[in-house]
Amino acid sequence: MSFDVAILGLGYVGLPLAQQAARAGLSVLGFDVNAAVVEALDAGRSHVDDLSDTDIAEMLTRGFGATTDERLIATAAVAVICVPTPLSEGDGPDLRAVIGATEAVGRNLRPGMLVVLESTTYPGTTDDVVRPLLEQLSGLTAGVDFHLAFSPERIDPGNETWGAHNTPKVVGGTTPACTDRVAEFYGRFVETVVRTRGTREAETSKLLENTYRHVNIALVNEMARFCHELDIDLWDVIHAASTKPFGFQAFYPGPGVGGHCIPIDPNYLSHNVRSKLGYPFRFVELAQEINATMPAYVARRAQNLLNADGQALHGARVLLLGVTYKPNIADQRESPATPLARHLASLGAVLTYHDPHVREWSVPRTDDLEGAAAAADLVILVQQHREYDADHLASISKRFFDTRGVTTSREAHRL
Repeated sequence: MSFDVAILGLGYVGLPLAQQAARAGLSVLGFDVNAAVVEALDAGRSHVDDLSDTDIAEMLTRGFGATTDERLIATAAVAVICVPTPLSEGDGPDLRAVIGATEAVGRNLRPGMLVVLESTTYPGTTDDVVRPLLEQLSGLTAGVDFHLAFSPERIDPGNETWGAHNTPKVVGGTTPACTDRVAEFYGRFVETVVRTRGTREAETSKLLENTYRHVNIALVNEMARFCHELDIDLWDVIHAASTKPFGFQAFYPGPGVGGHCIPIDPNYLSHNVRSKLGYPFRFVELAQEINATMPAYVARRAQNLLNADGQALHGARVLLLGVTYKPNIADQRESPATPLARHLASLGAVLTYHDPHVREWSVPRTDDLEGAAAAADLVILVQQHREYDADHLASISKRFFDTRGVTTSREAHRL
């Protein structure tokens, strides 16, 4: 049996990609080193927010299959690497999963195949890391015997408007022919394909997208601090500025940044600049400093709210609402709720949490939302899920700290 595409890494990036390819009529093989993930998918069970069990069942009826057997990669015309790239200790990307997936492809590479890296990384990874491994293990030459390209993932978990099908796909190949081949592949199931000059430009475009957001979020996070001291309602300021029909895009403060993209990806670019050019990417490093300190700032604000009423944070009952990094999903990757809970606990707070999407977390859970809100000395809205009526919860709470700016009542304290 042969496949149109083998997708390596069946997580938040690889699985939606597999779904769109299968819907377009491509025969799709999913490869993952996690046997539990493979077993669940083959049984029709999803483990990511954006795909339901029904979606997986539909994929299976279209011929999708998951495997841990890397030898099946050799039966595919295209291999797409969608594995995680977490931060390493030195603030660069941890490429162990990319290297492992590349080696699996290299051992099974055949002439004429297309290999695409989608994992977010620093500029040069495709040509300087992936290409040599593939060529060494296969004895084939990129751009001559097989095609090689980079295409940054643009998955936004929980986004009901933009998905893998209608989000423009950036592609860049090692050679112009490689770019043609990768553009033709994605063009079969993505509405718009955007070509770049090469792999480095495609790699850097992803980092620019997320660095842009990282820096602007840091800007409003820093403004949140001094606006509070100056008794200025920053949320009202952002609303007013947003009425300008040109030259402004709204960003909002919060208790920190989460997910894979914002708190991690810009560091790849900063690390690359430092290691290769010897000087810092100052915007990124300053933004990282500001955003990383927001959980501690929120904890201090919480302490001050209690102090204002003559109550210590030590021993106070604090309820955290929403512990995911985005609203209305279960994804907790790099959620600011984790360092916030750690700071509050170090100050002696007695913590509980409520989240309709998260059954287990690092502190005790409550299912009684309203009862817990009324009983707590302080309620902190960390993430605004659609299940929360923030104004109502603020009205029944002793103290309500809104870090998302969604409340309108006077009872709430906003970041």
